[in-house]
Amino acid sequence: MILERNNLHNFSQTTTELSVILGNKDVAQIKELMDYYQLCRAATNEFGTKLENLDAEYSLNYDYNPIHHMEERLKDVHSLIEKLDRKGYPRTFASIKDHIFDIGGIRVVCNYLDDVYTVADALSKQNDVTLIRAKDYIKHPKASGYRSLHLVVSVPVFRSTGPVATPVEIQLRTVGMDMWSSLEHRLRYKTDVPADEVAKYGQQLHSYADELNNIEGNMQRIFKKLQEPRK
Repeated sequence: MILERNNLHNFSQTTTELSVILGNKDVAQIKELMDYYQLCRAATNEFGTKLENLDAEYSLNYDYNPIHHMEERLKDVHSLIEKLDRKGYPRTFASIKDHIFDIGGIRVVCNYLDDVYTVADALSKQNDVTLIRAKDYIKHPKASGYRSLHLVVSVPVFRSTGPVATPVEIQLRTVGMDMWSSLEHRLRYKTDVPADEVAKYGQQLHSYADELNNIEGNMQRIFKKLQEPRK
């Protein structure tokens, strides 16, 4: 398993960006938000460690790693402000704290479909972890064909003034789902191809999502057979 820590995090640059967007009159809010970013960073690292420990336990006890790799990230300022605007929330620290739960995020890429639920269940059962909400886009895919299990979970971050429960979004998916999602995201947001081509490729990707799900299910069944003890 490989843990990549992306965008964790140039706070000086973030402060400058916030000053430009919010204005210097909101210095107090900027300080509050930077403090909150630090909390989210600590919580993200905490969940990263928990997931690494779970994977190591499975490797020791079952000679198998359910997690292929993980990626940690903090939401950049422009994405945060865009999300506030898109959802109609005011650009205030209180609004961010009350409504935005994915400043810290981890993408967990698992080898097989069962691993997604194994890891999610084991993580959610830890006594210092609180499950805030779950959205299962594997059992109920999005209209585009997107599949992934999204969890918003919190963990206490211990500070000099005491513990602070801090949310992190964790997305769990298989290797195949991750490959599909990366291509679909590039199609929707990272290209300048004409709209009719985007629609055409989007339809193709939707059908491929179903095919990929069937293939991954068949591969998982083969893997389970190989794991059965020989007579």
